[in-house]
Amino acid sequence: MQTWRLDGGVSTLVLASSGGVPEAVYWGQSLPKCENLEMLARASNLDITGGSLDIVPPLSLCPQPSDLFPGQPGLILRHSDGTAHVPSFKFESVDARQGSITLTCIDARHKDLHLSIDIEMDAETGVLKLQSCFKASEAMQIVWLAAPVLALSEQATHTIEFAGKWCGEFQRFENPITPGARLRESVTGRSGHETFPSLIVRSPRGCRGFHYGWSGGHRMVSAQISDGRRYVMFGDATNSSLVPLKEDCSKPLFAVWGGDENAMAASFQTYARKTLARPANTSVPRPVHYNCWEAIYFNHDVDTLKDIATRAADLGAERFVLDDGWFGTRDDDTSSLGDWDVDPRKFPDGFAPLIDHVKSKGMRFGIWFEPEMINRNSELFRANPDWVLGDHEQPLGRNQLVLNLTMPEVRAYLQEKLSNILAHNDIDYVKWDHNRVLPVKDSNQTAGFYDLLRDLRDEFPHVDFESCASGGGRIDYGVLEHCCRVWLSDSNDALERWKMQLSASAFLPSEVMGAHVGPRTCHTSGRVLTMQFRAWVAASRHMGFEMDPRELTDEEAAILKDVTQWYKDNRDWLHKATVHRLPQSDPAMLGEVQLSDDGSQFVAMVAQMDVSEQVSPHRIRLCGLDPAAMYKVSLRNPEDAARVSRGDVALRDGPVTLSGRALMDHGVQTPNAFPATMWVLEGTRQ
Repeated sequence: MQTWRLDGGVSTLVLASSGGVPEAVYWGQSLPKCENLEMLARASNLDITGGSLDIVPPLSLCPQPSDLFPGQPGLILRHSDGTAHVPSFKFESVDARQGSITLTCIDARHKDLHLSIDIEMDAETGVLKLQSCFKASEAMQIVWLAAPVLALSEQATHTIEFAGKWCGEFQRFENPITPGARLRESVTGRSGHETFPSLIVRSPRGCRGFHYGWSGGHRMVSAQISDGRRYVMFGDATNSSLVPLKEDCSKPLFAVWGGDENAMAASFQTYARKTLARPANTSVPRPVHYNCWEAIYFNHDVDTLKDIATRAADLGAERFVLDDGWFGTRDDDTSSLGDWDVDPRKFPDGFAPLIDHVKSKGMRFGIWFEPEMINRNSELFRANPDWVLGDHEQPLGRNQLVLNLTMPEVRAYLQEKLSNILAHNDIDYVKWDHNRVLPVKDSNQTAGFYDLLRDLRDEFPHVDFESCASGGGRIDYGVLEHCCRVWLSDSNDALERWKMQLSASAFLPSEVMGAHVGPRTCHTSGRVLTMQFRAWVAASRHMGFEMDPRELTDEEAAILKDVTQWYKDNRDWLHKATVHRLPQSDPAMLGEVQLSDDGSQFVAMVAQMDVSEQVSPHRIRLCGLDPAAMYKVSLRNPEDAARVSRGDVALRDGPVTLSGRALMDHGVQTPNAFPATMWVLEGTRQ
């Protein structure tokens, strides 16, 4: 038996092989350096009993039907004539380096078929990056190729998935682990609002998180087979490769073990912040955005936009973003996608007058594109109808079709058009949208999107890109290699946003998530919310505004200025902080604590989402603090207490100083509040 180990963060991964595809025999809390790995692997062996095979089929990094594994296979191949090929891989060689390992296996019956497994472990966070690749002399149809498969602890009790819809992304669903398999597949050609490509597995002795870093759809299987073993596998959606290939790879699977869900989330946040989603200029803070979409929609008028820009700057905005409606003859969503030229009716002198005005107010300028899409009513479609992906008679989505990015001439056209806009205007930010699902699931379409975005970033290294797909339809670690910001949802309803932001923090750092102060009456839900609540929800992430500033009362404007200044004063440390989900016993309350990287300060934001069942809300119990340290805690906004609140609540009168242990185990009481109130508790270690 051969064994190997990788260590990082607070975890260890142990791999072993007795001649076949290696298995992950241990993945959990760090093991002593002196651990006998071969004995550990042998100590995991199952017994054989009546009614079973005379061997225990291995749950390897690529489970094989040839081993009679009774669960889902890690690889499904077909020859060009459609017949199945069932490989029998045997271990061949290893290349072990500091923090990474490559394991190579060869098909025992077809020596020209190779399987390689690459695993890296980040030393700081313990995040694993796992990828499977196959190579053959014959082009074969890849029905399914899983990233390396990891076994789960038999103590695992529940899984947490994130699903949703447009304007309702990142909803948490908890499921008990039971015998059988749970299959989830995203076949819309993008990550999808419906199924964020991730999974959390909870157990009494730790929490395991998985994320598939690919923007073109995924397939996830979590299963428990009859002998009690459990596993998780991720890969591209089945049959995503439309043509036979001689070689291919899964996309990276990111996985981490943590002592609990917050520890797991902290590792993912730190890893993403360190290796992904980096803005073009890391030496300056991320600017407060103003996006004009929900103020004017398609009604672009230079004088009106200048007036709005002036008001936005006075409120504290630092970047003005011109959204949909500036190009072609785009007066609604039925025309002009693909015609990426400035509309001379709306901008007779181009963008220069507006950009000059925006810059005179101390703001930078950004712009919206939707490059992958086309309208039938467009010059581009009339000239090149064969550039459309799929059948021309397919159903439309938001009145649009999709351009075929597998065609080099399509990418070249888009590169030229977008480059022309970016080269001739002072633009440092692009909101890149994607407003419909794909008619076919072709992995090469997503690869074409990555190539186009990579080429534009190389040409314009000073430009930041944001991923938007009707909001949260394309958010994953694959797109975050190219974009430093994501638009989490098209919903600016702060109550809904708060839930989404907290759920997404299991995988994303706070500064990556764009969060905007929406209109007083939300355009997607009709809900009316106070400026205090809308502003604090936005200030908890990468802050921006998206309402019409002309609707604000003097009081609302003053509140927004105050919260925006708080955000600016604190973003340097907030954008390095880890977000911890608070253990709240009151179901009417939902909160988090953002803890600075050195642990010296924190802010806890706790939303009163509904009316508590009892007279008073439960105490706010914090987490992530040093139990032995003393903390001075202040309530930033005691004036937001409900009119009926009149008790002797300590935080109302000024700061309290308590130990980390007291704050985490006992908690602090806040005043009574009406629903849609955000309590903001600021703390410093004494």
